[in-house]
Amino acid sequence: MQSGYAEVNGLRMYYEVQGEGAPIVLIHGSFGTSNDLGKLASLLAKSRKVIMPEMQGHARTADIPRELSYEAMADDVAGLLKQLNVEKADVLGYSMGGGVAFQMGIRHPEQVGKLVVLSGVYKHDGWWPEAEAAFPTLSADLLKDTPIKTQYDSLSPHPDKFDAFIRKTISIDLTPYDWTTDVEQIANPIYMVIGDADGVRYEHALELICMKGGGKMGDSGDMPESRMAILPGTTHTGMPERAEWLAPMINEFLDAKTATGR
Repeated sequence: MQSGYAEVNGLRMYYEVQGEGAPIVLIHGSFGTSNDLGKLASLLAKSRKVIMPEMQGHARTADIPRELSYEAMADDVAGLLKQLNVEKADVLGYSMGGGVAFQMGIRHPEQVGKLVVLSGVYKHDGWWPEAEAAFPTLSADLLKDTPIKTQYDSLSPHPDKFDAFIRKTISIDLTPYDWTTDVEQIANPIYMVIGDADGVRYEHALELICMKGGGKMGDSGDMPESRMAILPGTTHTGMPERAEWLAPMINEFLDAKTATGR
């Protein structure tokens, strides 16, 4: 495994790279690190070049005086790919990273092959109401005795800023947003995967596949290039633990030929 820092958009962004082959970027969720998708990364790296950046203010990437947003984080990933001389890559995002993946498809389609979104949403009410209601209740005190705090203390360049980190990270989901129109225009194939006990509504994933040509019988051969899946017995935080299920599903999707050539 290789690791390093890239200077992008005022950030000193930490990243790791493992494996060889067609490149794929794995983007972690809120409060996370590149380690969170480590099981999946190891499996995908058997046949692919896996690039794992850490987002603004997360883990080894220091925060900067800039609003945290899905759009800015997508720009950061695009900048990292350019620095790594990766012309185009598939992009996989989990939870918050799923929002970044959607924004990569919206803002940087020329750098993206296919998109895989694990337990992510493209509008704020894609979450179950109880999940959305929980966002404002998250605080540093609530998370002080969790692995989130332990990881932050051990990895962050500024471990004394945990309170600000929690407030800033959760702020991106406290303002309503809706990218439906933009997502509908994404030409890149999208694979949206949620758990049956996820924080993401089933209908939200169904709306995506329907707008991408699904939601109808495909035996006639009229199959959409985008896909959806609902994993059984899987929660939002449990999604990364389904790596052995996800890896073959994702590989088959990424390897499938498409009419667009993406």
